[in-house]
Amino acid sequence: MARKTKQQAQETRQHIIDTALRLFSEFGVSSTSLAGIAAAAGVTRGAIYWHFKNKAELFDAIWTLSETKINDFESEYQAKFPDNPLHVMRELLIYMLCLTTTDTQWRSIMEINFHKCEFVGEMLPSYNSRKALYFSCYEQIEDSLNHSIQLGFLPSDLHLRRAAVTLRAYFSGILENWLFLPESFDIHQEAPTLVDSFIDMLRSSPALRLPLVTPVQENAE
Repeated sequence: MARKTKQQAQETRQHIIDTALRLFSEFGVSSTSLAGIAAAAGVTRGAIYWHFKNKAELFDAIWTLSETKINDFESEYQAKFPDNPLHVMRELLIYMLCLTTTDTQWRSIMEINFHKCEFVGEMLPSYNSRKALYFSCYEQIEDSLNHSIQLGFLPSDLHLRRAAVTLRAYFSGILENWLFLPESFDIHQEAPTLVDSFIDMLRSSPALRLPLVTPVQENAE
């Protein structure tokens, strides 16, 4: 009986998340209340507060769905290609772009994040957690790039932080623009070329290189 009760609670939690995702995507986060989510889900507000203390925590639970999906894919490819982190990064980026056309849940989460969420008021805690997540994301990208350098897939003088910042900006820009105007280009078909274009930039762009240290500078130090 206890096991069944726990399962029912988990099913209720997932139903609340699914309903919130749908309403956030349709009306925006700021225009969607917990009372509205409860009514649409057919549960009491008490049931929502049993699982989530506020809307920011519910939003974070939705975001965790996307993180889990991506982490699972990355772990799978890391196991397949343990000695080629650049290939893993390439496949992961392609997967994330293509997912916008093959996974309605992922697309809704991306639409909410880019176009339908204001991190103010009751959403401020989620804003702070997003900042922490973005900083850790930079570090993860840098680790992957550094591993690729060590294995000879990228130039040794690559500026890691600049490359990580450029990657996030490039990738986020593609997603945000396509979600706003999906008829402007075929993101699924173009995904491999778009990702390869960035990898070419990592390999060849002088702007992504560390500054040269001249003998004079070395002596001055």
